[in-house]
Amino acid sequence: MIATSIKKAKTMKNSHILKSLIKERILVLDGAMGTMIQKYKFSEEDYRGKRFSEYNVLLKGNNDLLSLTQPDSILNIHREYLEAGADIIMTNTFSSTSIAMADYNMESLVYELNYESAKLAKKAISEFDSIQKPRFIAGSIGPTNKTASMSPDVNNPGFREVKFDDLVASYFEQVSALFDGGVDILFVETVFDTLNAKAALYAIQDFNIKNSVDIPIMLSGTLTDASGRTLSGQTLEAFMTSVSHVNLISIGLNCSFGAKGLFPHIKKMSMISKIPISAHPNAGLPNEFGEYDQSPEQMQILIKDYIDNNLVSIVGGCCGTTPDHIRNIADIVSAYNLKK
Repeated sequence: MIATSIKKAKTMKNSHILKSLIKERILVLDGAMGTMIQKYKFSEEDYRGKRFSEYNVLLKGNNDLLSLTQPDSILNIHREYLEAGADIIMTNTFSSTSIAMADYNMESLVYELNYESAKLAKKAISEFDSIQKPRFIAGSIGPTNKTASMSPDVNNPGFREVKFDDLVASYFEQVSALFDGGVDILFVETVFDTLNAKAALYAIQDFNIKNSVDIPIMLSGTLTDASGRTLSGQTLEAFMTSVSHVNLISIGLNCSFGAKGLFPHIKKMSMISKIPISAHPNAGLPNEFGEYDQSPEQMQILIKDYIDNNLVSIVGGCCGTTPDHIRNIADIVSAYNLKK
């Protein structure tokens, strides 16, 4: 009971600090977790570790599991982004829901995955956090691998792989563990289906009410093409209206394209939105090998346009970005903040 009360008090304090900072200056988000994990070239055995050496399912590719089997590597990735100047780092929990973990028969590990991932981020933060430059942990909440508003079967358009209530229950479990692990923010990101996002937001609101807390929420969608629509067919205006009932600290876009392609859509959002805008684009577009070639210097120039046009309050990187990309972004953000 005492521990819960301390967590609630800390959440309220950090929430107040975060909301104040967003009004005062631009904050830097970290970059890609997956890109950094790829650099380690982990084998199937590495993913398994000792604990899962006899597991009956192939585990390579389950990046969230590395928080349990390769925690030092995940911790070091967090440290690299913090050293680069990130104000906010995201937990290694993008797929840590029972729905997504069903692919690996690891639904029973969901609480542990989220809790331990949050703890790793918290440990990294403790080494860098200061009064002059406070750091924050955002619990990464991905869209899952199923969609609530579309059918995967063209011959049966009414079929759904997942129900709204099942998504809510799955997200509630994730949110509970992230809170217990010590996150400061809940970040519903890479939204391609707004109904999935609504399930996540409902779960967060339900958790907040049941636990008498008010965890700050960030929300970020992803677009499928240059027309500016989500995979489920919503325009930016419709997407933003769909979630306008939720008290968000920011709304934005991530992934989708590189910074150049995302720019007009972020600009449009900034003209519509009454709350702070976030952006964490990819490092350009992938080449024929699925790799990202945009250098930190190239991305820095493009992100500078976002800042010069006063479009964003939070900015970072998604697929293909590294600590060097974030360092270059942090440099121009720092220069801008000093002028304010």
